Amino acid sequence: MRAQSRALSNPVALWWAMLTLVSFANIAFWFILYRQLSGAGAAVTHSSDTSSMLALSAAYVFGCAFRSVLPRADVQRICLVDSWLSSVFVGRSVATIAEIAFAAQWAIILAQLGAIADAETAVNMARVIVPIIVVAEICSWYAVVTKNFLYNAIENSLWAVAFLFVGIGLGRLLPEFDGLVRWLLIAGLVGIACYLAFLVVVDVPMYVRRWRIERAAGTPLLHPLVGLRDSATRWTVTHDIEHWREEIAWMSLYFSAAVWGSLALCALSAMNDHLPHDRAQASVAPPAIAQPATVR
Repeated sequence: MRAQSRALSNPVALWWAMLTLVSFANIAFWFILYRQLSGAGAAVTHSSDTSSMLALSAAYVFGCAFRSVLPRADVQRICLVDSWLSSVFVGRSVATIAEIAFAAQWAIILAQLGAIADAETAVNMARVIVPIIVVAEICSWYAVVTKNFLYNAIENSLWAVAFLFVGIGLGRLLPEFDGLVRWLLIAGLVGIACYLAFLVVVDVPMYVRRWRIERAAGTPLLHPLVGLRDSATRWTVTHDIEHWREEIAWMSLYFSAAVWGSLALCALSAMNDHLPHDRAQASVAPPAIAQPATVR
């Protein structure tokens, strides 16, 4: 009984319970969204874009849920559950699929809105997002297998660049829409601004600091092939708050707010037939055509 009480009072256990609860709620919301968008009586048109967005959102929602239930810190090789499913190799593989899917969602929505608004800037931004994130994933894998935190810093810097481009695209679209779409664009810009601030002020400096500490200590890096095997076979279970303190902030935001963004993108994409009606130009009545004077 005393051991159970200590476990419940452990801040890591409470954080883990919160992550798990939020993840199950996110899965429930995805199924509700799927039912609404796929049902015969859906109020929106069920198109190939909607199907793609639902599939991409599923990859992200379920991938984040998996990583919430089985949290791990990649380079440190620590986790909360003693299972091969907690291995960094498995977790990083799931994360790679989920993160590329999330980037693809942003690319689709920017291209979709850019085409409706005839905004070439947004369409061009859409084209570069996924390639940038693919490079970021390569850097992440290199950080994992070599245990080099510098590549984590590069990875997150590339995420910052990608979402700076997303912000530019959304900013270009902002004057083109009215009503709900404009408010959603504003919400997206605010969220991206907060995300970029977090990356610049907290996340990237954290990885740079870790890299400097490891470098000063002379910690040897792993050969990529050795590190690949190590990532699949070695994990350390720990519930010590000191080991997780710096991971809690980014994981909490990542597995909650980012997932909500994925669900929102899915819903926005499904409004394809209604989006042109929210064009700012659509709300302005066309000028009356002068009628020729009648000769009497």
